[in-house]
This record gives sequence, structure tokens and C-alpha cells, in this order.
Amino acid sequence: MSRWSVPEDLAGDRVDRIVSRLAGVSRSQARALVDTGAVTVDGGTVKASERLAAGTEIDVRLPSEPSGPTPDAGVEFTVAYADDDVIVVDKPPGLVVHPGAGVTEATLVNGLLARYPELGELGEGRRWGIVHRIDKDTSGLLMVARTPAAFDLLQEALRRREVSRSYLTLVHGLIEAAAGTIEAPVGRDPRRPTRMAVRSDGREARTHYRRLATWTEPPRTLLDVTLDTGRTHQIRVHMQAIGHPIVGDRTYGKPGAGDPGRTFLHAYALVFPHPATGEPVEVRSPLPEDLQAALEELGAPEAGRLPGPDVAATDE
Repeated sequence: MSRWSVPEDLAGDRVDRIVSRLAGVSRSQARALVDTGAVTVDGGTVKASERLAAGTEIDVRLPSEPSGPTPDAGVEFTVAYADDDVIVVDKPPGLVVHPGAGVTEATLVNGLLARYPELGELGEGRRWGIVHRIDKDTSGLLMVARTPAAFDLLQEALRRREVSRSYLTLVHGLIEAAAGTIEAPVGRDPRRPTRMAVRSDGREARTHYRRLATWTEPPRTLLDVTLDTGRTHQIRVHMQAIGHPIVGDRTYGKPGAGDPGRTFLHAYALVFPHPATGEPVEVRSPLPEDLQAALEELGAPEAGRLPGPDVAATDE
């Protein structure tokens, strides 16, 4: 029997999707587990369509319990900050964060377990310390807890919106407003289940942006983006929804000038209350070389200016 606590990024989702994500099985396998009574919440069976709140304890009896991720010292990543309670990883693009359906090896978790074997004690229930994820093609900062207590406290800080996450992104088109907020619920795209979409019955999602620089030939806008919520693909979906998809995003956007060969999205700043002291910790990540090269391809912006080497936000 495996037990998980529903993480914030799956709060409000259907039981079958939650089981699929947490147990690393297909959606149809998850539904079969639910239908046969192998999934229980508070000791009772549930329906596949039932939605669960963050923190809900869910037990799953798998036909054969999967072994945990194998430590892999060959997985490359940078540690931007570390102490006895928390690690901040600067993730390179192309690296999957967490094992799941279809991906069981060479993830960030495999690499973390090789460097920090104690993370194995947190187990699947606490995702081997991974507090929040960023997409495979997104680069930048994410938190990893080193103890169960630190994990729970950092998860609670996320729920209370005490964690600040800032991103740099390049989008298609010219955004006229110097700053703005996109407030639109995000949910699973019913036509393409691997995608997310803005939909009226989705979960609350709020994205703030500030314009840093613009180019007219071709039209591009560089944005500083911060999140109030952390929905799956939130920035990518919100940018597409307002008609300014992210350059290089093969799912929600398109290629073109300034395309680094992947989604132009970098998590450059992370501020969080330290789980032991409560004092704020701020960590920054420099802009990766591929994104720097993409901006150089565009040339000097016609309005505004580029951020400094540490990606500190600049005013126009």
C-alpha cells in the first residue's frame, strides 16, 4: 500500500488523474484501480470523478509496488543554494523533474538521490523532497526539502502564497501595457489531455507581468512574470490566451526569431521563508547561454532594455 498527500499542484483534480500522476500509471490504469476499490481516502472508497483538496491523504494498493527511483550520478544540474533543510536547484532545460508515466530514469530526482541520499527517506509521499515543479523545457530555480518537516512547511508556504517565483520570458507580438495581470482559470484541455487550457471550470490562476523590452521587426516582447498560483503550464497557457504565446513553445506557441530551440522561459528568482527560521531566503539564477544567444539574435531592443547578468528586473 502506498500513501500520498495530495500536493498543491493537483488540488481540485479528479481522483483518477491524481492517482495517475502520483503512482506513475496511465489514466486508464488509475481508473481501474479506483473502480476495483484499490484507492481509498480516509479509509473509504471513492469515485474516479471525485475531486480532492490539497493535503488529503490517499492510499493506493498497486498490483506490484514500484521500486523507488535509482540514484544516478550522471544527471547534471547546478545547486544554487543549500543548507541542512533546503536545496535550491538551478535546473537546466531538457531535464524532467520527477519520475512519472513514461519517464522513470535520468530525472532530477534520480540525480538528487545520488548527491543527497537522505532524500530517499522522504519517499514517494513527499516526492523525494521536490516542493514544486517546473516544466522539462523551462530552466531555472526550484525548491527541494531535505527533511519531512521542511517539506511540509514549504508546501504550506506555497499554499499561503508566501513564496515568490519570478520568470523571464520572450513572447510573440507587442504588449502595449507596461504591466498587467492575467486572471483566468486553468484546467485540462478536454480535446487534448496532455495540454492545459483556460476554461470556466478550471482552477483559479493569476499571472502578473511587467514589460522589460520590445522589438518591432519581428514583434517581440520580453516580460518579467510573477505567479500568485502555480498551475500546470500556467504562464504558457496564460500568454497564449492573451494572444502572445511564448517564443519557442512547441505546445502553445510557435518558433520564429528569438527561438532558442525550446520554450523561452527561465525561473530566475525564488524567495521563500526558510523552514527553520522563517527568515526570507532569496536565490537568483543567471540567464542561460541559449536564452542570451536568442536575445542577441534579436539585436538591441527598440524600447526598454535588457536585464543585467543576474536577471535583475529593469525599468523601461
